[in-house]
Amino acid sequence: MNTLRRGTVYGTLMNFRAELEALGDQVNQPPYKAPPSAPVLYIKPANTWTENGGAIALPAHVQEVEVGATIAMVMKSGREIAGFVLVNDLSIPHDSFFRPPVKFKCLDGFLGIGDRVRARNEAGDPAVFKLDVRINGELKQTVRFSQLVRPADKLLADVSEFMSLAEGDLLMLGCDAGRPRAQAGDRIDISMPALGTLTNTLVREAA
Repeated sequence: MNTLRRGTVYGTLMNFRAELEALGDQVNQPPYKAPPSAPVLYIKPANTWTENGGAIALPAHVQEVEVGATIAMVMKSGREIAGFVLVNDLSIPHDSFFRPPVKFKCLDGFLGIGDRVRARNEAGDPAVFKLDVRINGELKQTVRFSQLVRPADKLLADVSEFMSLAEGDLLMLGCDAGRPRAQAGDRIDISMPALGTLTNTLVREAA
């Protein structure tokens, strides 16, 4: 399955145990005063999308980015998953927890999207998914989706409680803690046998 009809792309925050644990007592501070009881989502609009193999330009004020390697569910309709695709959810490193991360995550080109969609019945159990992140050929991170707070089906069910997903929408499973950083000139490869390799190169934005 290699075609991708793309709708809205949603990211998910705090869906890895280590990511949530790293926040420590912040989640208990005002105004929330407790860990999230529902999925925390954000949107990666069309201006952020970059195809597999594409170069991503970093503005002059951005010295490095965090590599958010993850997998997205590709929606068929309603609560049905058509398949899975690799995603590189880049963001500017930041400590903001309470504000929407728009200015850190929604820069032009800041979402690499793979071109290989694997049908759900072929990809296997998302709980055993594992992907590797390499920067300039060096392994920097291994992401294990057995560590999700909400596994794929639970995440989808909880999101569907308060919003509808349409055919072609992408819902990311989340990004683990320990995200590697990269800068202009670096090549980022995110790979998983069933989903192939998503490759993007960072370049400096032209003056």
